[in-house]
Amino acid sequence: MKIREACEKDLKVLLEFEQEIIKTEKPFDNSLKNETYYYNFSQLLSSPKTKVLVAEIENEVVGSGYAEIRKADHFLKHNEFAYLGLMYVKPAHRGKGVNQAILQALKKWIIEKEITEIRLLVYDENSHAKNAYIKAGFKAHVLEMRMDI
Repeated sequence: MKIREACEKDLKVLLEFEQEIIKTEKPFDNSLKNETYYYNFSQLLSSPKTKVLVAEIENEVVGSGYAEIRKADHFLKHNEFAYLGLMYVKPAHRGKGVNQAILQALKKWIIEKEITEIRLLVYDENSHAKNAYIKAGFKAHVLEMRMDI
């Protein structure tokens, strides 16, 4: 397995991964539009505050993830944190440590940037994703609640 920085030639597969993520998350969130896009890939790929990585196995891109340095709320101890997104692994390659390898490479970059906190969002009912993040060392922190009216 090779972990490398994503580039423009990966755009098609990144868009496919995005749609697979949305398809997975849609049952957990009835507020998502039918035609939804989460990411601005041009911005993610060009920003110095973002690192987008892909995992390759036998020259096939099988997974992705990004870390973005964001400004923290003024009431927090830290000024910035790293936000993770686009965490995806093709089903045929799950259980091979792809997500963990991407996470480790992103953590290395985050540490180099002297960031001390990583955050991500995961749907409460998405037990598969939650368990993967718990396995990686994440802990539940804040539960965001919503209500349709």
